[in-house]
Amino acid sequence: MKGYDDDDKDNDNDNDDDDAEVNKTFGCRVLLVHLRLGHFVVVFTMDVGELLSFKPEMAVKRAAEEEEEEKERPGRKRGRLEVRGLGPLPPTPSSNLGVASAQTRQIVEEKLQELDEQENAEEVDGPLDETKLKKMILGFEKRVLKNQELRIKFPDDPRKFMESELELNEAVEELHVVATVPHLYPALVELGTVKSLLALLSHDNTDIAIAVVDLLQEMTEVDENEGQEGEDGHEALTAGLLEGQVVTIIVHNLQRLDEGQKAESDGVHNSLGIIENLADVHTEICTEAGPGGLLAWLLRRLRSKMPFDANKLYASEILAICIQGSEPNRRLVGEMDGIDVLLQQLAVYKRHDPASNEEQEMMENLFDTLSSCLMLVSNRDLFLRGEGLQLMNLMLREKKLSRNGALRVLDHALTGPEGGDNCNKFVEILGLRTIFPLFMKTPAKHGNKGLTRDQHEEHVVSIIVSLLRNCRPNQRSRLINKFTENDHEKVDRLLELHFKYLEKVLATNSALEEQAKAENLDEDEQYLRRLDGGLFSLQLVDHIMLDVCATGPPSIKRRVLKILNLRNASVKTIKNIMREYASNLGESTNSESQAEEQDRILDMLDKFQNT
Repeated sequence: MKGYDDDDKDNDNDNDDDDAEVNKTFGCRVLLVHLRLGHFVVVFTMDVGELLSFKPEMAVKRAAEEEEEEKERPGRKRGRLEVRGLGPLPPTPSSNLGVASAQTRQIVEEKLQELDEQENAEEVDGPLDETKLKKMILGFEKRVLKNQELRIKFPDDPRKFMESELELNEAVEELHVVATVPHLYPALVELGTVKSLLALLSHDNTDIAIAVVDLLQEMTEVDENEGQEGEDGHEALTAGLLEGQVVTIIVHNLQRLDEGQKAESDGVHNSLGIIENLADVHTEICTEAGPGGLLAWLLRRLRSKMPFDANKLYASEILAICIQGSEPNRRLVGEMDGIDVLLQQLAVYKRHDPASNEEQEMMENLFDTLSSCLMLVSNRDLFLRGEGLQLMNLMLREKKLSRNGALRVLDHALTGPEGGDNCNKFVEILGLRTIFPLFMKTPAKHGNKGLTRDQHEEHVVSIIVSLLRNCRPNQRSRLINKFTENDHEKVDRLLELHFKYLEKVLATNSALEEQAKAENLDEDEQYLRRLDGGLFSLQLVDHIMLDVCATGPPSIKRRVLKILNLRNASVKTIKNIMREYASNLGESTNSESQAEEQDRILDMLDKFQNT
């Protein structure tokens, strides 16, 4: 043991010299590694490459093995280790060596971490090009195939393919970077990746399907600043998704998701986001909503007794988008009892306002959907049988936020010759007691999303015009008598609206004279701008005035002429407006009804002039 002590002193001196030498050379990328072999301390100088490839001598391993053997004999362990030179070193030298070793290990770890960061930076730095994309897709497809093989080979043992599904999920997450380079979408389609992603939407593991939904939602989102290449990329991606029947696959996936789980609820929201994004690029995707089962799922989602949430709001929005420009979808909604579903959902707001702005937005979406559906004649019959008129009438009386939407729906239900049955039914349920108070006094606007005064007045006078045109003689006489009540107060209100909108039209005409020269507007464009500038409402008001004067009691016309004389106005103005209205009646699917309406207006003009 004395010989070992002498050697320890010599080695300690050598260590001090070596540490001094290392401190001088450390700035030149020389790393220090201490290995304890017995009491001897060996100092190596090596670069990082040598350090990574370094393997210790077997003596250390042997010491560890003997240490394990001595666990059964703890009493003799300490002595045997000290005999072999593997016991503790003297106190002072070992403490200095421990500090130096700790510092060295920290330096090594920092250097390795720095190298790893540099390696990762080399992989990520620079934009994603087609070559890198192909390499990424190759790795993704390999993981897809590996997972498929393991699932087929071990269908009843999830432990066998669990790791492969984790790798597959990571591969899907890595593809999110592709969403930042939409100009590479055509290459993505050519490589068949879109088909692989659509196939994963039907994966048995819903976590994989939800990850793919999240990816597709991000990829289909259009950025206005992407330029022409980005637009072309989205076109190619959308075409590839439509070719793979994306709507049908998404609906199939939606049917198995449980919205009680937060992740799956987010998956439903993102699925609807994909539909919205695709509709922004290709509106014809709405035509696949019916055959693909999307309309049926949306109606079921709205009808479910789940509390209001973001997904219900999104479902109402997607339904409104699908119905807005597609007559087949309107017909399909009627065939699936969708009119009753919409009326049931809206009935909640008959006497209660929505609890939040989001719920109010959903209510407006339902009103928009119902209004679009009523453009189809068959749906108007369903609306009548479903007591939709009664519901709208009650909403107008309750003075809640739903009144604005009910007014719009009622206007769509009564307009045109197809609204005859609804017009007569509306008078029978005492709807005149509801509509004329709104005609006499326009209510204040409800919030930022309510109807403006002009919009409200336009819907009210449009409803009265439809009633005058479509009601049978008995109901029509009740309507005409309204204008003689209370000393013809409704005639006075009619003339008040006439002068209001006549002033707006004159201001629009003067502004259009300069705009037509500057923008080279043709007559049709000028006429459309005049309609938006108040001409349409003025035509409706004068239509009512002409009708009640020509077919009502003489006292109505006398009252009209008296007010015109007091305002120094001329009857010719009303006649000119109505002649223009009759000559510009829009094209109708029923040309006979259009011709009848024109003849009816001209006939009333003659009666108004001769009486």
